[in-house]
Amino acid sequence: MFEQLDLFGGQARSEPYTVSQLTGHIRRLIESEPELSDLWVEGEVSNFSRASSGHCYFTLKDAGSQINCVMWRSVANRQGSLPAGGDLVLAHGRVSVYEAGGRYQLYVDKIQPAGVGNLYLEFERLKARLETEGLFDPERKRPLPSFPRCIGVVTSPTAAALRDILNVLGRRYPLARVLLSPTQVQGDAAPPQIVAALAALNARDDVDVIIVARGGGSLEDLWAFNDERVARAVAGSRLPLICGVGHESDFSLADFAADLRAPTPSAAAEMVAPDRAELRAQVAGLALALTAALQIIIEEQRWRLAEQARALKHLSPAAQLAQARQRVDDLAARAEAATRHDLALRRERLGGLLGQLVGVSPLGTLERGYAIVRRREEGAVVRSVKQVAPGDALAVRVTDGEFEAEAK
Repeated sequence: MFEQLDLFGGQARSEPYTVSQLTGHIRRLIESEPELSDLWVEGEVSNFSRASSGHCYFTLKDAGSQINCVMWRSVANRQGSLPAGGDLVLAHGRVSVYEAGGRYQLYVDKIQPAGVGNLYLEFERLKARLETEGLFDPERKRPLPSFPRCIGVVTSPTAAALRDILNVLGRRYPLARVLLSPTQVQGDAAPPQIVAALAALNARDDVDVIIVARGGGSLEDLWAFNDERVARAVAGSRLPLICGVGHESDFSLADFAADLRAPTPSAAAEMVAPDRAELRAQVAGLALALTAALQIIIEEQRWRLAEQARALKHLSPAAQLAQARQRVDDLAARAEAATRHDLALRRERLGGLLGQLVGVSPLGTLERGYAIVRRREEGAVVRSVKQVAPGDALAVRVTDGEFEAEAK
């Protein structure tokens, strides 16, 4: 048996590794490397395919090499769009080993076009720092008021987002008053204006809730809402705040800092106020439920009253007396039956004893033709001829009587 060197521990090992042991050890080595557990990779997509399970498999390559990539269905479903062959992308994830195939691959949890890679990296760095400070903690989130009287809106006065919000609120909840705090929503001047617009609404006493809104656009277009000043102003708002910036797939730091995130400005308007048609239906439903509840309460009280009446009748002296009388009759009948049964048993037992007595009685012997002879003077039973002399007076007992005799 040859001796081999353990490639991993540097110590001699007398037994060879199995393929599974070797592959598993390589996987653990790779996964224990911090730099390989959180990294960005830039490359060109090729051989992109999506399995029936929803998981995506593709290759990232450059001029010198390539790496297999896996993107699970849950990650793929969060993407606004999936890459295609030839796209230059920036993928984030971790490197591990697929043991069954014996190959290392990148498990992707984020993917962006490479053109916005630096901007996206800045977004991720700022997001991580603010998240560490607790700016996005769920415990900080406040519920929106159910029936706001005045809704403050922070957006551009010329934006389509404002028209969408007004249309939705006018249709759903015209009772609320809308107060616009205008601001630019794009460009270098936008962040300080957004902060000032929020401060103006928070200084008022008649505003119940704030909507921060902007239509969709590229990451650069929405960058004002990723500004640290805006994120801190949103998180520090005195009033409950809902953020509806971009489209459903767009996420900004303002979204994370807000009390509630809406996928679009229209959705923010729907979430901030109730629908009057739904309110009418709810009132009608509550009226029906109240009527039904009252009927149930009345029926329950009637049933309870009937139960109490039955209980009172059951506990009355008359009922107890009737029960006692019937019980006395039942006990008497049971005593009489028990007495009859006991007498029958005693008769049967007496008959048995009489039969036994007859079996051992001298009278039974007499019945079979035998007799009992006694000396008449002293009454002694004669059991031997030696007890009798000629002329002795005897008394002979047979089954139906006794007669006198004299010995000869």
